[in-house]
Amino acid sequence: MAFSSTDQRLLREIQRDASLSLAQLADRCGMAQSTVWRRMQDFERQGLITARVALLDPSKVGSKLCVLAAITLRDHAEQTVAGFAQLIEGHPEIVECYATSGSADYQLKIRVEDVEAYERFMTHTLLRNEVVRGVHSSFVLKELKSTTELPI
Repeated sequence: MAFSSTDQRLLREIQRDASLSLAQLADRCGMAQSTVWRRMQDFERQGLITARVALLDPSKVGSKLCVLAAITLRDHAEQTVAGFAQLIEGHPEIVECYATSGSADYQLKIRVEDVEAYERFMTHTLLRNEVVRGVHSSFVLKELKSTTELPI
């Protein structure tokens, strides 16, 4: 999808801070407030803007530890994949899930309080689930970059 330079500026600004007022956005983007409002409505109608959220500091809400888990399933039957999707949806600790190529079927990003909490989650939830064959976990030692902004 091609965007005008003013649309690109507007999209970059709302990715950085969706709480900005129409007046602030108009000022930062060099647009009239009515134009900003209309473009925002267009973006929502097109499905380009899918949500407006607040980003929380994981360490301040008890989710300091970030774990990347490579998951292999027992098989790839439709019922197995559906069971895994149900497992993923039922656990807020799993904040991202990607079907991947390579040796693992899925990559999960999991947020928990500490190593002990992850050990409990892995052994009681992931490894005891009938569709999961194996889990390979990597603990994030340092976050060098984390952004929700897409390159526009």
